[in-house]
Amino acid sequence: MNTPHFKGTSGFLSLFDHLLNLPTVSSAIPTLNQSNLPVINLLAEVFEQIGFSCELIPVSESPQKANLIATIGAGPGGLVLSGHTDTVPFDEALWTHDPLKLTQKDDRLYGLGSSDMKGFFAVIYTALEPLLKQDLKFKQPLIILATADEESSMNGARALAKLGKPKARYAVIGEPTGLIPVNMHKSIMMETIRIQGQSGHSSNPALGKNALEAMHEVITVLLNFRKQLQADYQNPHFAVDIPTMNLGAIHGGDNPNRICGHCELEFDLRLLPGMANDSIRENIMKLIKPIASKHQTEISLTSLFPGLEAFDNQDSELVKIAEKLTGHSAMSVAFGTEAPFLQELGMDTIVLGPGSIDLAHQPNEYMALDQVKPAISIIQDLVKRCCLT
Repeated sequence: MNTPHFKGTSGFLSLFDHLLNLPTVSSAIPTLNQSNLPVINLLAEVFEQIGFSCELIPVSESPQKANLIATIGAGPGGLVLSGHTDTVPFDEALWTHDPLKLTQKDDRLYGLGSSDMKGFFAVIYTALEPLLKQDLKFKQPLIILATADEESSMNGARALAKLGKPKARYAVIGEPTGLIPVNMHKSIMMETIRIQGQSGHSSNPALGKNALEAMHEVITVLLNFRKQLQADYQNPHFAVDIPTMNLGAIHGGDNPNRICGHCELEFDLRLLPGMANDSIRENIMKLIKPIASKHQTEISLTSLFPGLEAFDNQDSELVKIAEKLTGHSAMSVAFGTEAPFLQELGMDTIVLGPGSIDLAHQPNEYMALDQVKPAISIIQDLVKRCCLT
């Protein structure tokens, strides 16, 4: 690839556009899932141009996917600037603008991934390019991390956690927070309960074992469990200050005159910091197991994806630095990020980036232009504080 140099305002917009031009949808549906290598390779080339050493790390669980670790400087400590390279699926017919092209209009930068979060890499590059021209000596390393599959399995971040890298003192994940530092978010669990009964003619209930009737009791138990969790756990730092459980989809049976032989329920939980996913999963299994015996059915509880633990970093030096730089107190958010994985690697981690999460995952996503210069300034200040002094 003959990669152009991206300098100044026009360079920022050009790189932004190049990143959007390369589709990198991440999805559990194979026909929608795409490789992120085009974006990873582009980022490796542009960061190598300004002095970074780049390492591509294949993600074994996700063929044609890779993470990028770009490093300048050496030694302990330092700063990671992290983002994911994938986007959610999209319906082009619902967009006013071409989702795979940067459109600047009304002080907005439109495109798929503009806020969530390809635009962050253009902001990083534009912040660093003039700094690195000054032939600065990095006393501690600066690492750019670009990950795969955040929007589906988080296999990219999971792979890094298993490898035990990258390592630094601080990590900033540039998810769209409106440039307000985030030091807490809830966990994510997505589970399915499957009940296998026995079909039979509806005229005689004794001929079968009704999976739908068993599921009715399962739902009752789950809703009572939700009520108990919300009575036991609250956190005033969150707008929704209780753990949530959403019963999202149910499928079962095939005809009104047949005893329902199979039923499946998919549900989502968002737990507060201090609540462990595995513990909640074990409690649910204990609650539904007696229902299987009562109805003489088979009941299984399976995770739709491995889950994400809650993130909590209230006692943080980096939070204090970010609060001073942004002029905003740290906040909590409801959406999940890769922060728990970077925190697991021992880094003081926050979430802080331009754009709004309210615009993500929907048609006509954009980054407000007035977020760009402040984001560039914040990144430059973080690099100076964490890597150059």
